[in-house]
Amino acid sequence: MNVNVTPGAGSNPFEKIGRDQNGGERIVRKSLTAWQNIRRNLYENKLSMVGLYFIIAIALMAIFAPWVTGLITGYNYFANELANANQPPSWAHWFGTDDLGRDMWVRTWKGAQISLFVGIAAALIDLVIGIVYGGIMGYFGGKVDETMNRIAEILYAIPYLLVVILLMVVMPQSLTTIIVAMSITGWINMAWIVRGEIMRLKNQEYALASKALGAGSMRIIFRHLIPNAMGPILVTLTLTIPGAMFTEAFLSFLGMGVKSPVASWGTMIDNGRQAMTTYPWRIMFPALFLAVSMFALNVFGDGLRDAFDPKMKK
Repeated sequence: MNVNVTPGAGSNPFEKIGRDQNGGERIVRKSLTAWQNIRRNLYENKLSMVGLYFIIAIALMAIFAPWVTGLITGYNYFANELANANQPPSWAHWFGTDDLGRDMWVRTWKGAQISLFVGIAAALIDLVIGIVYGGIMGYFGGKVDETMNRIAEILYAIPYLLVVILLMVVMPQSLTTIIVAMSITGWINMAWIVRGEIMRLKNQEYALASKALGAGSMRIIFRHLIPNAMGPILVTLTLTIPGAMFTEAFLSFLGMGVKSPVASWGTMIDNGRQAMTTYPWRIMFPALFLAVSMFALNVFGDGLRDAFDPKMKK
């Protein structure tokens, strides 16, 4: 400890220097809210942010690329131009053409629209049903929870793809049918996640105080408990989208998805498979973008899970 000895009557002979006496009480760093802390943790995960940027880029290209390309070149995803069939990638056709002369660049991004729409729509339906069903299970408990949980277990025991394929065979083939078929049992995992979080949170002080003040059960569930369980819910939602996209591509690959001339990555992969050895660009581009999209969504979901994990907080 450094001291300064000051001679003279009435003065303090031992005075500490080099230290602010009030420094121990000063707040050095600005405090962060829970959501600010989650955002900071997410930004620090470089791989997760790369995945997010890929998702945003693919979504923007899916929205604007077919429209802009159509305005500039006149290419569209459905018009046949047999004179240009099976052209390799070039300045005229960046991704080449298919067996009917259709531009693969436009069809790839038009297929992105279908695949992303199906994935997001199915995930949102799972979100709504899962929150309502799981919230009621977790909050009321007892016989209500037991009965509803048994119903969910019975539905979960039925193979997911079997249900989807059977419904696709029975119902008219369309985007609506695909989304409904995937949502029949796709909401169960979300419901169980919500149920577990509600059971953990329903005995917290703020929930008990709201109940004591006369708030109804539905108000407590959707006004107080669900907002505090949004972390696991958002993570599950993010990881549901690539699963729905893969299911749509799988159904389209089997011929039970959207029909030509409508383009989706699954139908394009199926068409390109037939000429994979001679015209590889026809399968390469839709397969590549499907794989990149699923990888980006999964790594972003993993990063979001780590950001919400209390053990990752600093």
